[in-house]
Amino acid sequence: MYHSYFGLQEEPFSIAVNPKYLFMSARHRDALAHLLYGVGGGGGFILLTGEVGTGKTTLNRCLLEQLPEQTDIAIILNPALNAEELLASVCDELGIDCDQADYSLKTLTDRLHDFLLANHRRGRNTVLLIDEAQHLQFEVLEQIRLLTNLETNTRKLLQIVLVGQPELSAMLAKPELRQLNQRITARYELQPLNLGETDAYIRHRLQVAGLPANQEIFPARIVRGVYRKTRGIPRLINVLCGRMLLGTYGQNKALVDMAMLRQATAEVMGESRDSILERMRRPLLTLASLVLVAVLVWWYGVVPGQPPPGPGAVTPQPAVSRMATPRPVDPQLVGGGSSVQDPALAGSAPVPVNPWYSRRGEGLAALAAFLGVAELAGDATCAQFKELGWRCEKQQARTWDEVLNFDRPALLALVTEERFAAYAALVGVSAGQAFLLFEGQEVVRPLAELGRFWQGEFVFLWRPPREYSGPVSRGDAGPMVAWLAQEFARLDGQLRPLTQDSFTAELDTRVRLFQRQFNLRDDGVVGMKTLLKLGEVRGTARGLARSAASLANVGMQ
Repeated sequence: MYHSYFGLQEEPFSIAVNPKYLFMSARHRDALAHLLYGVGGGGGFILLTGEVGTGKTTLNRCLLEQLPEQTDIAIILNPALNAEELLASVCDELGIDCDQADYSLKTLTDRLHDFLLANHRRGRNTVLLIDEAQHLQFEVLEQIRLLTNLETNTRKLLQIVLVGQPELSAMLAKPELRQLNQRITARYELQPLNLGETDAYIRHRLQVAGLPANQEIFPARIVRGVYRKTRGIPRLINVLCGRMLLGTYGQNKALVDMAMLRQATAEVMGESRDSILERMRRPLLTLASLVLVAVLVWWYGVVPGQPPPGPGAVTPQPAVSRMATPRPVDPQLVGGGSSVQDPALAGSAPVPVNPWYSRRGEGLAALAAFLGVAELAGDATCAQFKELGWRCEKQQARTWDEVLNFDRPALLALVTEERFAAYAALVGVSAGQAFLLFEGQEVVRPLAELGRFWQGEFVFLWRPPREYSGPVSRGDAGPMVAWLAQEFARLDGQLRPLTQDSFTAELDTRVRLFQRQFNLRDDGVVGMKTLLKLGEVRGTARGLARSAASLANVGMQ
């Protein structure tokens, strides 16, 4: 109805599972990696849990598409069955011929066991996937556990994937199900999307539906409202956004506004107008109270109960710490303006109002000094870094989270209010504050303030191993693989590495465990992100500081 009005070709927010609209967030990729690892590892049970609407069914579809061709799979979508009915459904799914007149647990189990043995001899795998598994009865779960008793010396003949809501984990934790719980070789709880992922999810679905890249329908404040209302659950996002599009079309508007968000929330999620007004009233009352306190402070000159400031009292100023002997700040470098004097260091160099550089090379030189690259000064270039074994990695991000994921000191590309290019050397983040390196000083500024000038582009520096020429994975060989195995041996406190110079299955397993541990993509490929995290964990690389105190160790590479 409204598709052509917004330039769309089809409904972007349908709750039907359409592979074309698949959005794989970092947590969805991690969950899929756990499922594939569990199925391919020859274990017994794989467990996937998550709240209603978080995308478990979508992951099931993805899993089915990526299973090897030599896999036979039985899917149970309605597990509200007794043990005999469930086994009969499994046999039907696998094409096992059973005499309905002779249905019994024994005959069904025998036929299934015969099928599994025959499948194994043919080199085929068998997988049983049970959706909504929280509805399984205790007796049924026990019967399913018994199916995994058939095994060879190296693997189970039947892999079972249990998919359900969070109460499934609580059910399996009961003492009477401890035997089954101990056989779970891979488990993952799928969490809702965060704010950044919610924004990316909405944009992804609109673009797949045909929205032009330069057109916007949901402003940033509306996306934040959607995230608050839906808590990042994809199904609720679809329902709410679909209703807002329809309402916006009905009002002949181009953008969704806050009034439409409130109306759609009331209609879709059952919130009454009174409850919405009540939530709006609370912050207004709080704001009124703060205004009243501010008026009283201004009128009396002091906060009630506090003595008036005495002669020579110092007014608190923005936080700043010294990292090195400060140099005088040239106001021309920061576009003019006043400076803030640090009261604790009266007479020292002033703290710049805009602590960023007008030239990219100056910012790179500041990062070089911070990282202990003494050979570079003045206007540094990425080519000079490369000659010394370092790499400049240019990235484009939408959120601070994406910068923090790389966890490396970075040079942020800014655009000032006067529309001039500028560069900020970010060396730490803590509690919503950015630590910027400028002229030998470390200056603290709120991330929200810095975000007004940041355009999303940033460059970070890292030093790969000398042996590194590109990503390595299973089947590769050479000095880089030997270096990698040695690094994991040091990390694990082992005297001998897992391999000498060939990327073996054992090293592949160790890499995947490391990637899952630190929320990296679990693909077994050792590229830049895995090496960055390995260097951080091993203490051979310097990440973004998380507090002012941690910025003291300058020169660590």
